[in-house]
Amino acid sequence: MELSGPGVMSPGNVPASPPAGADADDVSRAVAGDHRAFERLYRRHVGRVFGLATRLMSRDEAAEITQDVFVRAWSKLATFRGEAAFSTWLHRLAVNLILSRRAWLGVRRGRFIDDAAAIETAPARPGQSDLGMDFERAIGKLPEGARAVFVLHDVEGYKHEEIASFMKVTTGTTKAQLHRARMMLRGHLGARQE
Repeated sequence: MELSGPGVMSPGNVPASPPAGADADDVSRAVAGDHRAFERLYRRHVGRVFGLATRLMSRDEAAEITQDVFVRAWSKLATFRGEAAFSTWLHRLAVNLILSRRAWLGVRRGRFIDDAAAIETAPARPGQSDLGMDFERAIGKLPEGARAVFVLHDVEGYKHEEIASFMKVTTGTTKAQLHRARMMLRGHLGARQE
C-alpha cells in the first residue's frame, strides 16, 4: 500500500466502498474497544479525510490533521448515535476540526490578511512559470477564506447556511467568497489554455 503521508493512503489506493453495514458493525466493535475494527474504519475513510484536509490546508499540515481527526473520532466514537452514516459523522467532525485548526494557525501565525484585498491584488493571469498549474494547485493559491468556501461548497457539497455556521460568518460572505474563488480559478486556469 502506497502512503502519501505518515499513515495516509494515497487517493489511488483508497479501498472500494465497504459492504452495507460494515461501518455500523465496525463502529459497534470499536466502541467496545476493538482496535482492529477502528483500524478498518480508518482505512476505509482516511482517503476522503486526507483529501479534504489537503484542499483546506497545506499538504504538510494535512497529514497531521488527518491523524488528529481519527484520534478525535476514536475518543468521541461513543457519541456516534447512528442517526446518519458514520462517514457523514466523520466528515462533519473533520470539517469542524480542520476549520478550528485553520483558525488557530491563523492566529498563531499572526497573519490577518483581508481576503478581499488579497483577491483584488492577485494577478488575474499567472506568469509563465504557472502555466502548468493544475486544478489542485490553483485551489491551493486561493486566499484561505475563499478556498475554504470553495472546497466546502463546490467540492464537498455543503450549503451556504452550513458553511456560514462552520466559519461563523454570514451567508452573504460565503456567497461573495465563492464568487471570488470561482473568478480567481477561472483566471488561473484560463491562462493555462491560451
